[in-house]
Amino acid sequence: MEKILITRVGHTALSDELKLLKSVERPAVIQAIAEARAHGDLSENAEYHAAREKQGFIEGRVKELEAILGRSEVIDPARLSGAIKFGATVKLVDEDTDEERTYQIVGEPEADIEAGKLNIKSPLARALIGKDEGDSVEVRTPGGEKSYEILAIDYL
Repeated sequence: MEKILITRVGHTALSDELKLLKSVERPAVIQAIAEARAHGDLSENAEYHAAREKQGFIEGRVKELEAILGRSEVIDPARLSGAIKFGATVKLVDEDTDEERTYQIVGEPEADIEAGKLNIKSPLARALIGKDEGDSVEVRTPGGEKSYEILAIDYL
């Protein structure tokens, strides 16, 4: 099985989500199913069907999180330095628009582009790996070729 790289922060967030699902969400949905069953005929009981659907989602997410956490390899970016690698926080400038962006290169389970968490498997992250401050990178995106200059690299 392939290891899943994840930052300490990402591992903690996924562990916390798993604990919440197991200790709060799962018991709450079990209680909701019991209450809905008490109302009688289950074939036309919308509360029962909604609770069972939510239970299915919760159980699926619990299994997904357990699989991710079981295969994860935690990387602490604070122990790293030098050229860009997993965990680096990179400040870039788009060479066409002069727009500055900051991304942290993270594992797939914690990636969230809106929050500046860039999936290590993304084209931009793959282009950045191994580069240093001042380097330029060319990235093929669905919108065409993009050029970025690396302004800063930080390992928080």
